Amino acid sequence: MNTISISSILSLPSASTRLYLSFSSFKSCYSHPQSHFLGFCVPKLLPNPSSNSLRLRVSSKSRSSAFSVEQEISDADDEYDADEDDDDDVAADEYDDFSGDETEGVDESDEEIELSVAAAEAPSRSEEFKWQRVEKLQNEVREFGEEIIDVDELASVYDFRIDKFQRLAIKALLSGSSVVVSAPTSSGKTLIAEAAAVATIARGRRLFYTTPLKALSNQKFREFRETFGDSNVGLLTGDSAVNKDAQVIIMTTEILRNMLYQSVGMVSSGDSLSHVDVIVLDEVHYLSDISRGTVWEEIVIYCPKKVQLICLSATVANPDELAGWIGKIHGKTDLVTSSKRPVPLTWHFSTKTSMLPLLDETGTRMNRKLSLNYLQLNASGIRSSRDDGRRRNSRKRVNEMAYDDTGSTYGQPLSKNDINAIRRSQVPQITDTLWQLKARDMLPAIWFIFSRKGCDAAVQYLEDFNLLDDCETSEVELALKRFRIQYPDAVRQTAVKGLRQGVAAHHAGCLPLWKSFIEELFQRGLVKVVFATETLAAGINMPARTTAIASLSKRSENGRTRLSSNELLQMAGRAGRRGIDNKGHVVLIQTPYEGAEESCKILFAGLEPLVSQFTASYGMVLNLLAGAKVTRRSSVSEDMKAFQTGRTLEEARKLVEQSFGNYVSSNVMLAARDELTKIKKEIEVLTLELSDEAIDKKSRKLLPEAAYKEITDLQEELREQKRIRTELRRKMESQKISSLKPLLEEFENGQLPFLCLQYNDSEGVQHAVPAVYLGEVDALDGSKLKMMVSADDAFALNAVGKESSFEFEPSLEPSYYVALGSDNSWYLFTQKWIKTVYKTGFPNVALAQGDALPREIMRTLLDKEEMKWEKLSDSEFGGVWCMEGSVETWPWSLNVPILNSLSEEDELLHTSKTYRGAVESYKAQRTKVARLKKKISRTEGFKEFKKILDMTKITEEKIKRLNARLRRLTNRIEQIEPSGWKEFLQISNVIHETRALDINTHVIFPLGETAAAIRGENELWLAMVLRNKILMELKPAQLAAVIASLVSEGIKVRPWKNNSYMYESTTTVLNIINFLSEQRNSLLELQEKHGVNIPCCLDSQFSGMVEAWASGLTWRELMMDCAMDEGDLARLLRRTIDLLAQVPKLPDIDPVLQSNARSASDVMDRPPISELAG
Repeated sequence: MNTISISSILSLPSASTRLYLSFSSFKSCYSHPQSHFLGFCVPKLLPNPSSNSLRLRVSSKSRSSAFSVEQEISDADDEYDADEDDDDDVAADEYDDFSGDETEGVDESDEEIELSVAAAEAPSRSEEFKWQRVEKLQNEVREFGEEIIDVDELASVYDFRIDKFQRLAIKALLSGSSVVVSAPTSSGKTLIAEAAAVATIARGRRLFYTTPLKALSNQKFREFRETFGDSNVGLLTGDSAVNKDAQVIIMTTEILRNMLYQSVGMVSSGDSLSHVDVIVLDEVHYLSDISRGTVWEEIVIYCPKKVQLICLSATVANPDELAGWIGKIHGKTDLVTSSKRPVPLTWHFSTKTSMLPLLDETGTRMNRKLSLNYLQLNASGIRSSRDDGRRRNSRKRVNEMAYDDTGSTYGQPLSKNDINAIRRSQVPQITDTLWQLKARDMLPAIWFIFSRKGCDAAVQYLEDFNLLDDCETSEVELALKRFRIQYPDAVRQTAVKGLRQGVAAHHAGCLPLWKSFIEELFQRGLVKVVFATETLAAGINMPARTTAIASLSKRSENGRTRLSSNELLQMAGRAGRRGIDNKGHVVLIQTPYEGAEESCKILFAGLEPLVSQFTASYGMVLNLLAGAKVTRRSSVSEDMKAFQTGRTLEEARKLVEQSFGNYVSSNVMLAARDELTKIKKEIEVLTLELSDEAIDKKSRKLLPEAAYKEITDLQEELREQKRIRTELRRKMESQKISSLKPLLEEFENGQLPFLCLQYNDSEGVQHAVPAVYLGEVDALDGSKLKMMVSADDAFALNAVGKESSFEFEPSLEPSYYVALGSDNSWYLFTQKWIKTVYKTGFPNVALAQGDALPREIMRTLLDKEEMKWEKLSDSEFGGVWCMEGSVETWPWSLNVPILNSLSEEDELLHTSKTYRGAVESYKAQRTKVARLKKKISRTEGFKEFKKILDMTKITEEKIKRLNARLRRLTNRIEQIEPSGWKEFLQISNVIHETRALDINTHVIFPLGETAAAIRGENELWLAMVLRNKILMELKPAQLAAVIASLVSEGIKVRPWKNNSYMYESTTTVLNIINFLSEQRNSLLELQEKHGVNIPCCLDSQFSGMVEAWASGLTWRELMMDCAMDEGDLARLLRRTIDLLAQVPKLPDIDPVLQSNARSASDVMDRPPISELAG
């Protein structure tokens, strides 16, 4: 049911009521007795067999306008608008109804005038009546007690039957459980929160309602005030509050998280959560957002268990995991899911000549008429080089041909050139698709284009394409006139002509006031098509009959990327207005590179699960660990001593490890351990098949007695010869150790010889590495390497030789040595891995008088390393380890020659006669074993025996694969560590080193106090700047310019702007920023040292624009020939104002700086970017 507000276009000062005309559509205006009095066009009514009169409804309660002078949260600094051209990821909704029916002509039912609509989002009676029912319930509770509140009582507040999933969620809430609700957009999830608010108000308690975006907070604030009255609803922003003691408080998630920081670990939750029974987390699927998802997890972790949580989510793949996690760490939690869309979706595909259903009659496959082959046969002028003759066949022949979704006919696939030619020929103009939408009565529509430039170009393209009738045009002119009078600087002149035709653009390049104006006109039916970027899909509630999606790919940092199923469904979810449309329409559009096949592939790809983005921040660490304040330790009361100690690291760890990611990982770990058990059991069974007893049993069964005896005797002899071969190999290795030990000792003080290391990796690949020898580890007195090898059991050599019957003399036990390889890697090894040693090497002589000797230089370089060794191979004679070298060792490694250039004559190992004798004995025994194997292969029963051996080899290979899988699984389990805790420790080290907080005593210093109270991306960096005395010399406008340099991340100069002018900062501001740059570099180095990667923004590019605005320039002067979009500049100014407004409230900040910040904030906070505007 379309509803047009008469009061929105009236200018009668005495009007105390609002009159609403309910009708579906009209085509022309006609004269009416009241029309001259009212001063507007009265719509012509279409005949309706089911209705004989025009329905009116009158409300004595004024509706909130988007431009009322109420204090709200502006969306000017919503970060989800900031980088829309980088195609931010958004959380997804699911829509299960993939109907493929095509709408032919105008649906007659859309012309009917209905008395009421039973819809949760659009009740037919006025909000005043709902408020009366809420007040009545409140009075009944006072009279009869809270026991009367049940599902039926709450449902009676509404004049329609609530849905089953809504009833289940309310019932769970009344039973004392928290609840996770997962359902599609527009299904009525908000009703559950509203019902909870009704119950909470009736009980005299409080409810907090959080949203991810400020624009959504604005919307909920208006809606809840209409339902519960102005006195019962409040709003909290970062620097101001409206009715903060109200029973229902609307806020963004970050505000609630900061409130919870103060209560974590305390016995009492403090005044901030006084009398709070319920917290609503709207759009909880934002938990997957990379930049902000951690906030949702922190709220769940820190929230007092006595508070019930209502988590409202779009349909996601793993709501059970989300509910399970909340249930584990917070308390009993029920899961309520619904896959039903109140307004079903119909999917269409638009080409140059037609708009067809995307799906077939079953809704499970692509419409075959959209296949490349079908399009080719029906497109004029498109011919494949091999199909020219075939294309001349009769239409009957064409219809009888077989088509598939990949574009092949009779098994002959189309060439790439054919496919590209077909797609290019089918790309429609905007007007082609728009004509189809208008002809099928599918307007109003939101048309998604993934760039600001594309949205603006589309509006300009349609400036001569009028979608409004005369009456609607008059209303637009009147609304535009009023907007211009109220906000002259907010009018987007380049968009006015298109607006008069019923088309508009909506993206982050527009001022928030202008976007709100477009939204209101769209909701009133005065804008028929809005060209918007993807951010609108995650923004305010602005449903349409149709959504069109211009492309299936978008630009990202890595080039063009295909939309995910979640992203596609999120945008599609804007289609279908509950209570107005019988069905919603989604139109996907042919592009030169994407067609119906790609559309269906994304559509049926399946939903993506919620993924934890939990990560630590400076604010988190400071607020969790902070104890006594160093500036106030003497004045603290005894009651606070327990809290002063702060949370220990172990206590903090327990909180951090409660993240959603750890919960999911623990489930993964359980599954992995079960798999490990199964693999081990399978290996045990297979190993038994390889035993001598198992093989002997099979041989006796398959072979004749004589053949069995012959092979058995030979096999016994072979086992004995193999045992001898093993012992000779060990003797050879021990002789190698015996020969190398004195040889290497000779080089300890002399030259640094070259040597060759040889080992086989885990895949069996042999590596030969030339290296320069440094020395024996035991001889490196005082080195980090020697201490590590002696302390770490992983390098222990005391077990060497114990598995062998061959005994080593104590003097022949292996030792660890270290060398630098030609690949600039350090190698730690025993004599086992040395293939040979050469006479040549680096002379241990200083290059110049006074220089250190090469051996000492290399020892120093080795000691600088972090000792992160990786084991390459292992043996009973010790292992070989590797560690990456540094830039300083690189020149040394470059001078290690390749093996081919080293002469065999220089090999020293071969000079040992004992070692040469051991090698010869081993080779002779190896030959003897090979001959014995050959003899066995010539026996009578070997053919059958070989089958047994082949099966044994297959079993060995299977065991090998299982062992490899076992190692991978074991490594995966070992690598699963609690997410967030490592980052927490790294950040705490930075905080400790900057003296913001002593992590041992938990005493917090002034720098830490300031950082803990700041809201920002890098709280420590912001605190360092604001505590710098150099800022005291700045005037308010200059201070604003410096502050802007700290918050300008993501703000860009738009390359397509014809003008490239921007105001430059004064010399004073630039000098201050240059000075701060040195401090920034120091902090970045410290962060890098501890593995912390949190940006420290400092960019003077836009500071001049902020300084000009803070100095009093008008908006028009500022934007004249400006290289920035209005929305970008407004966002930067609002960020700057937000940080300036925090300064007067931060602890331990100089009063002069606080005064200047307050002055700058007051001057800057003016229309058209004022927080109070609109």
